[in-house]
Amino acid sequence: MNQLANFTKGFIKENPVFVLLLGMCPALGVTTSAINGLGMGLATTFVLVMSNLVVSLVKNFIPDKVRIPSFIVIIASFVTIVELVMQAYLPALFEQLGLFIPLIVVNCIVLGRAEAFASKNTLLSSIIDGLGMGLGFAFALMLLGGVREILGSGAIFGLKFLQGDGMLVFVLAPGAFIALGYLIALINRLKKTA
Repeated sequence: MNQLANFTKGFIKENPVFVLLLGMCPALGVTTSAINGLGMGLATTFVLVMSNLVVSLVKNFIPDKVRIPSFIVIIASFVTIVELVMQAYLPALFEQLGLFIPLIVVNCIVLGRAEAFASKNTLLSSIIDGLGMGLGFAFALMLLGGVREILGSGAIFGLKFLQGDGMLVFVLAPGAFIALGYLIALINRLKKTA
């Protein structure tokens, strides 16, 4: 049951975007569509799981003085893997996400989970925590991207279902702030009634 709680807290109780308000740069920058949000979320999930796994394995071998730089090197290694694989096999998505992929290295969600959780817990717990927080982040980005895509262009995942152009503001940067604000308000409202 404790492992299930570790997994689900990233979706509900401690969602990185809607509750903890972490990772706002990619949340606002890449969510012009649901597919971009999902792609960024899955890339971050991979980095979270793998860095938590490695940090959990080597935590006893890293001196306290170089703990954070060591974690950043571990994270950067997995971000490089994601970047190269995405560039080779998903070039269209890689072009859309652009600079935001290398910025996963400094995403406070990834480093925060390595420092606060993986460096203090078992291998299995660290993997489950990374998976839960990563998928919660992916869900938040996909939801935000989906809302923006529906309102901005009348489509989702590239499938057009409304005639007309939609409200252009939601495709632009101000639309990210507006949609995120309303989603946070809705989630806070649902949490109070639950």
